Amino acid sequence: MRLDELRAGMVVYVDREASVQFAPDHAIHFRLIRWEKSAYDGWIWAAGYQLNAAGDAVDRRDLFLQYEGLRPASAMPDQRRAQTSTGRPPSKL
Repeated sequence: MRLDELRAGMVVYVDREASVQFAPDHAIHFRLIRWEKSAYDGWIWAAGYQLNAAGDAVDRRDLFLQYEGLRPASAMPDQRRAQTSTGRPPSKL
């Protein structure tokens, strides 16, 4: 994602492509509030909210990210559609 594509309120998917601290099992959906360029080329400080599978904000976070590794959440599979008829997410194997 390019820096000029970022907008306040945008939900992005944060995984290892954006920062090594977000391994596949620790990737998150993140609603941007604001961001600023870092002194390091290609990096930003981003403020926002970590979202749960229902899209609710569960934690306020400040993250150091490579903006080219961010992807719009709309490009990622919707976890809510993966729920079973019981309303619970499918169990992981």
